Amino acid sequence: MFQIDHLGIAVKSLAQAKKFYETLGMNVMPEETVAAEKVRLAMVPMDGSRIELLEPTEDDSPIGRFLAKRGEGLHHVALHVDDIAGSIERLKAAGTRFISDEIKVGAGGHLYVFIHPSSAGGVLLELCEDPPTGV
Repeated sequence: MFQIDHLGIAVKSLAQAKKFYETLGMNVMPEETVAAEKVRLAMVPMDGSRIELLEPTEDDSPIGRFLAKRGEGLHHVALHVDDIAGSIERLKAAGTRFISDEIKVGAGGHLYVFIHPSSAGGVLLELCEDPPTGV
């Protein structure tokens, strides 16, 4: 079964975004930095999924470019998968276009890969898998 793992929201100020969700009464997790993506983030857990607040650490990062072009807002939808490698293999066989062929390690040690919007109805779609255990 698939589920929405999280919704990624690009923000100019992580501090202001966190304050909004905290004022709403939601718990915001501690900030993390994903250096490879040049982003600082905070997760807001919800019942079975999360909101991921994304602030660029550099203007030339993917989130920095997104903000410059489109402003704050929904950046991507992430689906949880149990077998990211198998999912990628099936999707590639069907002609799906990816942002990168490389499975990366992101926030909290989760594995992830992005599907190009041209293959997903105009939506940047992320596949993510729980962090490996016993490694």
